[in-house]
Amino acid sequence: MTPKAKICGLSTIETVQAAIDAGASYIGFVFFPPSPRNITVETAKLLASSAGNNVLKVGVFVNPDDALLDDVIKNVAIDIIQLHGNETIERVKFIKEKFLKPVMKAISVASVEDIKRAKMYDTKTDMLLFDAKAPVEMEGALPGGNGLAFDWNLIAGHQWAVPWMLSGGLDITNVSDAIKISGAKIVDVSSGLETSPGNKDISKINAFMKAVRETKE
Repeated sequence: MTPKAKICGLSTIETVQAAIDAGASYIGFVFFPPSPRNITVETAKLLASSAGNNVLKVGVFVNPDDALLDDVIKNVAIDIIQLHGNETIERVKFIKEKFLKPVMKAISVASVEDIKRAKMYDTKTDMLLFDAKAPVEMEGALPGGNGLAFDWNLIAGHQWAVPWMLSGGLDITNVSDAIKISGAKIVDVSSGLETSPGNKDISKINAFMKAVRETKE
């Protein structure tokens, strides 16, 4: 089976279309002001409209309050809520029930203990996403999009009750190895396809998707 991919942190119609044309199954819009990939609700509405029904649209949030979620969901045609902060199991459950959207919970990984923590969310969410945990000494670290990878062997061989994505430091040069080592069926990329923080490169999008398509599990 050919792995699928999510291109995250998109901010222009051109890159949204490029991701779709290249075969991405998911695209992500970031609603987190500290991130260089943050976009307004108005911009996201335009991008989601331009994407149509050709791809699953993911709204990426970090410890969002209900007001932000309500604003985005009322105005932007997103299909999945991605929670990339420190949201508790109870908060995930509440958001699923209140906003009636599938929820994907991101788990920051640096050790076996983080994989154990992920098991607590396994049956409480609709998808999981494994990202690299930023070192405590890293200045300006974000919850995701730091361009860092983790040891993919940490999740190799694990069975999960829900679909999951592999994220963290992926780019054209390492995505094939990442898929083979981790066993990921879906990969998620953001900073690895940029010329500068927040600015996606269409040629990199195309090359990344080609690398994903050509990977044999």
